Amino acid sequence: MYRLFARSASVLALTTLAVSLGACTSDSAPGDSGPAVLTRAPLPPGAEANSFLGDTLMPPQQSEEVRAVYMDRYREAEEALAVSPEDVDALIWMGRRTAYLGRYREAIDIYSDGIAMHPDDARLYRHRGHRYLSVREPEHAIADFERAAELTDGMPDEVEPDGLPNAMNIPTSTLQFNIWYHLALAHYVQGHLEAALEAQRNCLEVSVHPDSVVATSYWLYMTLRRLGMDEEAQEVLDGITQDMEIIESIAYLDLLLLFKGERTLEDLVGPSGDAATLQSTTTAYGLGAWHLLEGRTAEAHDMWERILTGRNQWSAFGYIAAEGELARSAMR
Repeated sequence: MYRLFARSASVLALTTLAVSLGACTSDSAPGDSGPAVLTRAPLPPGAEANSFLGDTLMPPQQSEEVRAVYMDRYREAEEALAVSPEDVDALIWMGRRTAYLGRYREAIDIYSDGIAMHPDDARLYRHRGHRYLSVREPEHAIADFERAAELTDGMPDEVEPDGLPNAMNIPTSTLQFNIWYHLALAHYVQGHLEAALEAQRNCLEVSVHPDSVVATSYWLYMTLRRLGMDEEAQEVLDGITQDMEIIESIAYLDLLLLFKGERTLEDLVGPSGDAATLQSTTTAYGLGAWHLLEGRTAEAHDMWERILTGRNQWSAFGYIAAEGELARSAMR
C-alpha cells in the first residue's frame, strides 16, 4: 500500500482545493431556481471528478451483464422523457438512470434543467445534491440539500422509490430521510462534525424503517464519539440489536455490532482492490473508523488506503469518506 506522506506537494495542493472549495466555483448558487453555472477545474476527457486527493476519477467499470440491465432502464427513461420532456418524474428518472451508468455530471445537468422548469420541487435538489457529492463538490451538495430541506419543511414525508430495488422490493427510505442523510454525509466527509451531527439528528427523526434507523445510527455514533460525546454515543448503541429486521443496511448493522463488541474484525473484513463491492467498501471505512476511535490511527489509515485500491467503488460513501479522512490528515 502506498503511504499518504509520500504524496507530492502538488497533490496536497489539489487536496486543499477540493476539500475547501468542493473542487469548483460557481457563478450562481447551486440551490437557486436555475441550473448552476460552474467553473470547474479542468478534467481529462471522459473523467467525472478529481478526488479529494487529486486523483482523476473515470466512470466506474461495470460488467457486461450489469451494463445491459442499466442500459435497458436508461432507454426506458429516455423514451418516457421524450414523450413528456417537462414532466418532473420523467426528468428525475432520466437523471437517476444516467447516474447509474456512471455519468454523474450529465445527471447533474439533467437535474439542473429540471430545476429550471420546476424550481420548487425538492426531489430535484435532493438528487442533484447526491451527485454533486459523488463528484466531490460537497459545498454544492450542501446548498442543494439545504434548499430541499427548506422546501419540505412542515410538509408530509413521502416514500422514495428505489432506483435499484432491494431483494424484497420494499423501499426503505423517504424523501426527507434522504435529504438529511446526504446533507449529514456532505458535512461529515469534510470533517464538519458539528454540522453533520445536527443533520444526523434531524435524519433520525424521519428514520421510520429499521434500515434507515441503522444507517443513521451508524454515522451518528461515529460523529458523537469523535466529538467526545461518549454517553450519547452509547445510547445510540443501546438501541441496536442483532435481531433488527434489516433488508439493505447489513454492513451498517454489522459495524454497529462491532462497536458494541458483538462482532470481530475477522467477521467483517471483505474483498478489496478489483474485487471490492459496495458492501466491502462500506465495511472497510467503518473498520478504519473503529480503529481510529480505539486510538489506532496507523491501522485506520491503512484500512482507508486499502479502500482506494478498489477504484470502481469511488462513488460509494465509504470511499468518499476515506478520501476525506486521508486528505485532512495530509493537510495537518
